[in-house]
Amino acid sequence: MRKKVTVVGGGFVGSTTAQRIHDMGLADVVLTDIVEGAPAGKALDMLESGPILGSDASATGITTATGDYQATANSDVIVITAGFPRKPGMSRDDLLKANYDVIKAVVEAVVKLSPNSILIVVTNPLDAMAQAAFKVSGFPKSRVLGMAGVLDSARMSTFVAEELQVSVDNVHSFVLGGHGDDMVPLPRYSTVAGIPITELIATDKLETIIARTRKGGAEIVNLLKTGSAYYAPSAAAVEMVQAILHDKKKILPCAVYLEGEYGFNGLFVGVPVKLGSKGVEQIIQIELTPEEKAALEKSAASVRELVKVIGV
Repeated sequence: MRKKVTVVGGGFVGSTTAQRIHDMGLADVVLTDIVEGAPAGKALDMLESGPILGSDASATGITTATGDYQATANSDVIVITAGFPRKPGMSRDDLLKANYDVIKAVVEAVVKLSPNSILIVVTNPLDAMAQAAFKVSGFPKSRVLGMAGVLDSARMSTFVAEELQVSVDNVHSFVLGGHGDDMVPLPRYSTVAGIPITELIATDKLETIIARTRKGGAEIVNLLKTGSAYYAPSAAAVEMVQAILHDKKKILPCAVYLEGEYGFNGLFVGVPVKLGSKGVEQIIQIELTPEEKAALEKSAASVRELVKVIGV
């Protein structure tokens, strides 16, 4: 029997995530949204692509405006993308509180029906929303994680591959910390075919790549004018889903709840973890220089400010 994945939120990120999972035949997919008819239409469209792509996975779309999540029952993984974008005149705290309300309502609904699921949070502000989902769900910390580091590392790898004119397959970048301007790209741990990028890229060009990585999301928002990135975020979420469903024991940077690791307690921070069928199976601790440690502490402080606002 195929596994089951629910994607909450049928916007660009959510629908593209669902599409990728369906197209790969990775799991049967349930796509939810509050807009009447939209998730059902998108799911049917995906389903009809199955004969062309060779995917036998099912795709179902449901409208949850009434709070009925019954079709999501017994999901193995639940990816949460639902939330509001920041609008003109809306403060950061306004956005934070609005999306906290969304996360609280969604998580309360889905965990009752899928008590053994693993939650992957994509809604921004990512780290704070992951912490909210953890608190609301009552799940063990191994089964609640945030998607950020995989995306941020992919952006850095893209820029490194472009700079060196090499295959992206050769590039492995490493970005820790919160999903924001204070994220911590680590050139010392980023490699091209095993060679540290510090040996291959001049310092000034490397600093440009790091700055561009930190502003990666904003760069796309500025180009699109309306909306934000969804191809790369959905690909990142699917990589995490695949690592879990296939029990790959894959080491990926994810936002997870720390209890002493890296010197942080009671806070979601992006760090390398081993992902498998049980969710977060190990938090990998690496040695940081004083400068790297200070940068990670600054990033964590930004997350701590956000969780304080919503009281989680």
